[in-house]
Amino acid sequence: MKKRVALFFGSFNPIHIGHLALANHIAEYGGVDEVRFVVSPQNPFKQNKSLMDDTLRVEWVRRAIGDYPKFSVTDIELSMPKPSYTSDTLERLSALEPDVEFLLVMGGDNLVAFSGWRRYEWIMANYPILVYPRLDGPTEIPTEWRSRMTLLENAPRVEVSSTFIRNSILDDKDVRFFLPIQIWHDVSKEVKEKLR
Repeated sequence: MKKRVALFFGSFNPIHIGHLALANHIAEYGGVDEVRFVVSPQNPFKQNKSLMDDTLRVEWVRRAIGDYPKFSVTDIELSMPKPSYTSDTLERLSALEPDVEFLLVMGGDNLVAFSGWRRYEWIMANYPILVYPRLDGPTEIPTEWRSRMTLLENAPRVEVSSTFIRNSILDDKDVRFFLPIQIWHDVSKEVKEKLR
């Protein structure tokens, strides 16, 4: 039986407790062996001028996940052409690890735009998709996609974002409990140095 690895894509700018709580839930209740954080250099649908250094964001994820055996991180997208597309990354990972069954983790807010993703039909045909509900997005999977998508109805919904954390730091707010304590000081320092 193939190892099942759920791929959690994101800029993780920075990684926070919401990311970790969701990934932990998927690792323990999602029927997978591992959750792998895929640190993305730039989302093709977003122009983010406040994106922190790529290698720093990968390092923050490494430190945040610590020695939890069901988590890992990859920087594979950092060496791929930009902008990075999910389909290209899935194809590359599958070629590198043919004995692994990869699943895609996707926020419910992406359901509306999913048909605009590059090669979305190919993604759906080849990779099971785990959809986590967002407070600001749809909570129902379209009927025609239900055979390939699973809604994680009981996944935690943490109302926090990386943007909120960065803005709070710039406003001199102490929001250390919104992200792993082992990266708080470095994130705070880096945000103030880069974005002020």
